[in-house]
Amino acid sequence: MNRQLFVSLDGPKGTGKTTLLEAVTKALRADNKKVIRLSEQKSDPYRAETMALVNQFVRNPTRDLELRVCERFADSRAWISRHVLTKQPPDSIILIDRWYPSDAAFRRLIPFAEILQLNIDRHVRVPDLHVGVVTSPDISWARAAARRRGLSSTVIHRLEDQVACTEAFERAIADYGWVLCRNEGTIEDATMQVVAEICKVLGCPPYPSTQIL
Repeated sequence: MNRQLFVSLDGPKGTGKTTLLEAVTKALRADNKKVIRLSEQKSDPYRAETMALVNQFVRNPTRDLELRVCERFADSRAWISRHVLTKQPPDSIILIDRWYPSDAAFRRLIPFAEILQLNIDRHVRVPDLHVGVVTSPDISWARAAARRRGLSSTVIHRLEDQVACTEAFERAIADYGWVLCRNEGTIEDATMQVVAEICKVLGCPPYPSTQIL
């Protein structure tokens, strides 16, 4: 492997993305792959200002405000693309927790096609592999409620919101041909699926299950 492989894991809250990222990282490193784990949130230098705008949108949900939120996120991703992703080793697998597919789950008034174009126009890096991680809304809602930090969402407050969020994201997965990972079984099953998809892009043999279990 002599080039970066950029992989995004996106989806609604409570679907187990962070746990899955940890498991996939462990499996890839067990095969001596160089893995870099990033988080859009932690890499974003403008996060505080953008979230202030998100809070404003929650109080006054207008299309204009949501468009400004989408533009701010796209600008942040463009900055990460230029200043963070380019600094990673050329032979690494970069796994990022959330990227622009997540807007398909959390934005309500702006069509995702318009959001995608915003990101393209700003030269946001396109992942080599998009993985959409979903569960049924009941499962993700219960998982989030059981966490110490809870759902920790600015825009999702009711189960009905979680249902709408999940349905919107599943439509985007189907429309844009992202890899669907339905993370409702064991973490081992989900990990094997994601690792197999990464191997497919790399053109390498799939890992034996013993490396993941």
